Amino acid sequence: MVSGLGYTDHLVSEDEAREVLTEGLQRADLSGKRVIVLIPDGTRSGPVPLFFRLFHELLGDKVAALDYLIALGTHQPMPDEAIEQLLGVSADELAGPYADVRVFNHVWDQPDTFVRLGTIPAAEIESLSQGLFSQDVQVTINKLIFEYDVVIVCGPVFPHEVAGFSGGSKYFFPGISGAEVIDFTHWLGALITNYEIIGNKYTPVRAVINRAAAFVDMPKLFCCYVVKGQDLAGLYVGEPEQAWSQAADLSSQIHILWGDRTYNKVLSVMPSLYDDIWTAAKGMYKMEPVVADGGEVIIYAPHIDEISYTHGQVLEEIGYHVRDYFAKQWDRFKDYPWGVVAHSTHLRGAGTYENGVEKPRIDVTLATKISRERCERVCLGYKDPDTINPADWADREDEGILLAPHAGEMLYRLRT
Repeated sequence: MVSGLGYTDHLVSEDEAREVLTEGLQRADLSGKRVIVLIPDGTRSGPVPLFFRLFHELLGDKVAALDYLIALGTHQPMPDEAIEQLLGVSADELAGPYADVRVFNHVWDQPDTFVRLGTIPAAEIESLSQGLFSQDVQVTINKLIFEYDVVIVCGPVFPHEVAGFSGGSKYFFPGISGAEVIDFTHWLGALITNYEIIGNKYTPVRAVINRAAAFVDMPKLFCCYVVKGQDLAGLYVGEPEQAWSQAADLSSQIHILWGDRTYNKVLSVMPSLYDDIWTAAKGMYKMEPVVADGGEVIIYAPHIDEISYTHGQVLEEIGYHVRDYFAKQWDRFKDYPWGVVAHSTHLRGAGTYENGVEKPRIDVTLATKISRERCERVCLGYKDPDTINPADWADREDEGILLAPHAGEMLYRLRT
């Protein structure tokens, strides 16, 4: 059962959010329980401070523990100051009224923080992946959650390049999972391609994520929300897959912009919450469907000076290429982290690789602090950000030019 509401034409008020959350939490009967809440990091939009306050208000004096785990996936750990900003509280407040609350970063790079839950057998993987793979996949996860009685997943739902839509059980895998499921699901998504997956509710990747989540044998409550910017447009609290499904339905109405034409040039203006190309690549993922053959996406982010704080060394070695560049030379690349290889193809987009010649469908250009030399080394275009004034790109759709002023969340799709 799910408590929820959502709007396409206005926002959910704080009182409405409190009412929905109260109903969902009361049904879960968390009194006396140790509760851990999985939340997004700073690369996701949404009113995390609102939920932090409401959970403490509604549960703080009822539960034995109320702690938080930031589902980083393989993003960089958040320092104290960034955590305070994420939660909307000061250091004094964390030491005062919220002194009983602990906030943890997911430590994804230390093997001793994980526990193995089991294995998805090859025959099942073959079915879930629609025949693309037949191999065992180990399921490992941050063992911290098993120190609690109940886990609450609280995060936004958006169109997503790997899973179709984000949120829900994705906060377990890849949010707090080991590398095995992360690498497998990302490469599975890359083989199917962002173009085919993004904005579709049920995908082979989502099927694998849900199967892995079935190994998490403890009570779960999902708090799935849909946002417009930082504001709340929908909230669904209750049974995991039902809550996620209803949020994905609303997201598909709010976060997908349908159009009748393609564009030769797209300027994706990336907000500051994306601090490297690894995260800012959403400016490509969500624009690719409306870029004409031979067109160009420019990721405009003058604040960015790194390809990836976590995976930069690997990307410097392999570069950015279309899927078939890797798939047709798999013996050469199979020992690199599959999730990083997948990211490479997602940013580079569709294309072909025949007889040693790579032909991307479109060009991808960085207008950042990353030098021309580095851009060319990883097979991306370069443009000096100082030569770009986003205002000059506005209202030029008739010329085949599109400005995405706050790129990364809205998915642009072509009517067929």
